[in-house]
Amino acid sequence: MSSKPAVLVTGADLAPQALVLLGDYEVVYAGKTPQPDDLATLARQHNPVAIIVRYGGVTPQIMDAAPALKVISKHGSGTDTIDKAAAAERKIQVTAAVGANAAAVAEQSLALTLACAKSLVKLNERMHAGHWDKATHKSIELSGRTIGLIGLGAIGRKFARMVDALDMRVLGFDPFAKDLPGCITPADLDTIWREADVISLHCPLTADNRNLLNAETLAKCKKGVIVVNTARGGLIDEPALLAAIQSGQVAMAGLDSFAVEPFVVPHIFQGEPRIVLSPHIGGVTSDAYVNMGVAAARNTLAVLNG
Repeated sequence: MSSKPAVLVTGADLAPQALVLLGDYEVVYAGKTPQPDDLATLARQHNPVAIIVRYGGVTPQIMDAAPALKVISKHGSGTDTIDKAAAAERKIQVTAAVGANAAAVAEQSLALTLACAKSLVKLNERMHAGHWDKATHKSIELSGRTIGLIGLGAIGRKFARMVDALDMRVLGFDPFAKDLPGCITPADLDTIWREADVISLHCPLTADNRNLLNAETLAKCKKGVIVVNTARGGLIDEPALLAAIQSGQVAMAGLDSFAVEPFVVPHIFQGEPRIVLSPHIGGVTSDAYVNMGVAAARNTLAVLNG
């Protein structure tokens, strides 16, 4: 075993730029799909002073397996997979790489919004099958329409600027946001349900907002609304969304996150042509990989170095 203190990474790799920063530590990798028992075993073996969370979560059992643990650093912005109450009880700091993947996730939100409005996936499949649907297809024009953003952190604000450039009216809901840019009009949720042609989720998952989009709230929305989620799958009641799409209440959905990940096959969304799916890769770009790794390493060192 190395004489250096250990940093456990819940993944198979870390950006080289981050590893340079962590040169005084032994970096231990847990692999691509680490399970809680595996992480607890590695924690007992190496007694890390820090855990950098890429995949999976950190439970109280994992924390207790590492008495030297001082910081849990998220390789990204969402800390819902970390038991923060348990960490606080053990005086373990939890940090996040806030904003490090904002551009990447905002771009994915834009891509999913456009894919839904322009039926890109369906038209691509039809073209490859030899069809020319110009005479029968009508896309949705986003210019002049209203988009409701729920969550106005770094990602939500970045996306707001993108859709503002499309001449969309931008409504935003975030009870914690201050100093909003001029392109966002603050609105409550009822206003967003009532007025938005597109609803895009950019908030963390909490006990209070789980299943925020459900049968009741979807019924309040404009008929034919587009739903986009690049945040957390637990924000949406998935059977309720499918039912709303099948009834026509929701026209299309573009989803990059799911209640259970990786989603279990068969999944209720598979085969539904009005749902565009991607495997939670909004923040997975070469640039974001470096930005998140460096931010996670710096956050880790900030705590360890006092």
